[in-house]
Amino acid sequence: MNVWRRTSLWIVRILIGGVFGLGLWATASAGLVTTTDAIDSTRMAETRAQMKTLLQRPELAAELKSLGASPAEAQARVDAMTDDEVVALAGRVADLPAGGRLSNNELTLILVIILLILLL
Repeated sequence: MNVWRRTSLWIVRILIGGVFGLGLWATASAGLVTTTDAIDSTRMAETRAQMKTLLQRPELAAELKSLGASPAEAQARVDAMTDDEVVALAGRVADLPAGGRLSNNELTLILVIILLILLL
């Protein structure tokens, strides 16, 4: 019985040592976060928040409902987008004319047409 007890004691010691030793094999990796990365992540959070705020506007919510989508679904899709997709969407929204605003090219074209009509 004494031999069995010593053997089981050594087995328990080896198992405990093995469990504690597992922590030595795990490696931790840490990297520096650059200022640019921190600023980019902050800008991405702001851009996502702007897109969500835009989706909460009553006019856009009504338009989404007429197209068969709810504002909650649209916000969930914005959350599921990658950072590049959110930046592309925000860029496209920022480039759209708001309230019937004319671009310089359109205004020039209209003025040329008016001048041609007046001269003929």
